[in-house]
Amino acid sequence: MSTQALINTANALVADDKGLLAMDESNPTCNKRFAQLGIPQTADARRAYRELIITTPGLGACISGAILYDETIRQATREEIPFVQAVIDAGIIPGVKVDAGAKELAGHPGEKVTEGLDGLRGRLKEYAQMGLRFAKWRAVIVIGDGLPSRACIEANAHALARYAALCQEVGLVPIVEPEVLMDGEHTLARCFAVTEQVLHTVFDQINTQGVILEGMLLKPNMVLPGLSCSQQETVEAVADATVRCFLRAVPAAVPGVVFLSGGQSAELASARLSAMNAGFKSHGPWALSFSYGRALQQPAMDIWSGQAANVKAAQQALLHRAQCNRAARRGEYSATMEVKD
Repeated sequence: MSTQALINTANALVADDKGLLAMDESNPTCNKRFAQLGIPQTADARRAYRELIITTPGLGACISGAILYDETIRQATREEIPFVQAVIDAGIIPGVKVDAGAKELAGHPGEKVTEGLDGLRGRLKEYAQMGLRFAKWRAVIVIGDGLPSRACIEANAHALARYAALCQEVGLVPIVEPEVLMDGEHTLARCFAVTEQVLHTVFDQINTQGVILEGMLLKPNMVLPGLSCSQQETVEAVADATVRCFLRAVPAAVPGVVFLSGGQSAELASARLSAMNAGFKSHGPWALSFSYGRALQQPAMDIWSGQAANVKAAQQALLHRAQCNRAARRGEYSATMEVKD
């Protein structure tokens, strides 16, 4: 393992006001979204959609890295260029989702723990040999009556830290994703408290496992009220709460915070990230960036709807969202960017 290579890759992923494109949906999740639009739920349809994304002209000007799924890294374009190589050719760093999904946590109804550590060392070695340079592991934390439990937080934090150490062992930058879900009636203050607790626990485990902070990235939720909360906060209030929370819990040595969108609308995800950078970029210790899935992809998927004739328009929609989020990294996004001609 080269420590400097890890650090260089982590820094490259948050350089030049770019961000990450999370196109790592599992097959069941991708199929569910396809079904809603009447798109065939087949390997070839998934391949065609991911080719649409990867071959979007100019995407590398806004996107530094793409998180792929295991199926995708073994597929190729219609010209038989392996997707990993196509990503590299676009000037984008390829990565991969490596967890096996969140499963019920024994003894703790309503809570989950992410699995996938068994055999992970061997899978990571294969991914590194295929040219991938980073990986991602997602943990899920629910806020509810008496939740989250200490057991759930600690189990997920331990798994995240072990995954991160295994990644760095083979030269892959780990993206650590502890997601406190938006679902529920909880307030902004409650999300703040839970997110802070989760982050403290995660970084305690990361330090215990000897993970190099400079060679990793954090992919967290923003601090938000629950979707069913009666008091929905302003963009500025969310930005302020999120950065204050992270200043308490995220070590300055971490190069970047790449937010997940977590069910936010594309426009709100951009606006909130922009407000953070407008207010805090000049004096924050880490880059504030994005690693969005639906908030980048959904408009393109809606337009494409499985039809080859719609590929160009879908690619334009994807590039537009990428450009909006690059502007958000500069603190320069505004609703006027959404005006349609």
